[in-house]
Amino acid sequence: MTSRLVLVATSNSGKLRDFAGAAAPLGITIANIPNLSSLPEVAEDGTTFEANARKKAESYSLAVPGELVLADDSGLEIDALGGAPGVHSARYAQDEPHTAERNSDDAANNARVLRELEGIPEQKRTARFVCVLAVARDGHTLHSFGGTAEGIILGAPRGMNGFGYDPLFFFPAIHKTFAELDAEEKSRYSHRGAAFRAFLAWYRVADNQKL
Repeated sequence: MTSRLVLVATSNSGKLRDFAGAAAPLGITIANIPNLSSLPEVAEDGTTFEANARKKAESYSLAVPGELVLADDSGLEIDALGGAPGVHSARYAQDEPHTAERNSDDAANNARVLRELEGIPEQKRTARFVCVLAVARDGHTLHSFGGTAEGIILGAPRGMNGFGYDPLFFFPAIHKTFAELDAEEKSRYSHRGAAFRAFLAWYRVADNQKL
């Protein structure tokens, strides 16, 4: 590798902040792909988080020859809803999230989850955040990494930080929702943090081998 730069295929400022915070102590620069908004959007039509992450990483890496491109797909799996919203987490508020082309507003997604869980007791509102990261160069996936975080869906949002379903996701180990965590705590406990740490471990080896 010729530089300690990793480009991330996302327009989500929250994700970029999460990644950059974890990478900075290792001297790795995290940046968005230049002119990402002008590139053709990649359809996230895979049936698994890994399929979507690999598809995005491979497609967007073609726009920046020779660079490492990291892409993620992540979402919320709620046991009482049979694993929904799952890979449709970002579009869940829409009537047909599996065919929707655009993401929904976070507040609308949260509202639908609360409606569907209405009347379900806390002990049956178990859920997990799942993240899969894929790293690619020149259209080829080099590796993928996964992370999960187990929690409970609250009956009302709590906290002002984070994004997505963070205000509803209560993490029992520290008695906070993900929206109540600061950047350091988020990196330490989140599904995305776990997947990114696995990526960083791979990166250190790859960097030494000049892959």
